[in-house]
Amino acid sequence: MQVYVEKPKCTGCAHCFDVCPVAVFEMKDRASPEANADVAPESEQWKGSSEPAVVSKWSSVQDGHKHFAEKYEGSSGGISVGINGPACILCQACLVECEGECIVITDDSNNVYKSIYK
Repeated sequence: MQVYVEKPKCTGCAHCFDVCPVAVFEMKDRASPEANADVAPESEQWKGSSEPAVVSKWSSVQDGHKHFAEKYEGSSGGISVGINGPACILCQACLVECEGECIVITDDSNNVYKSIYK
């Protein structure tokens, strides 16, 4: 399995990190060199700015998360990185929980799955 996060869309909600039963995701500070440690293509790597449509949708939501925060603070903030893609069991829990709809999973038969927020 290959798993990556489209970083410009990631809100930092940490839902993927919370629901993954096999620890595919890690939350990193946005300024960390590890923010791009997964297999995301160049166009989907963190370059310092979030996608405007995602910011517009989530920046004023009051749900207990620190959306778009620079640092991960234990429950939200920072940015998600699909650091352990080969461990993915394709349970798809992350795909329905991802607020930014930014997770991409490619299975061993090259089928592609993308998150769609519940």
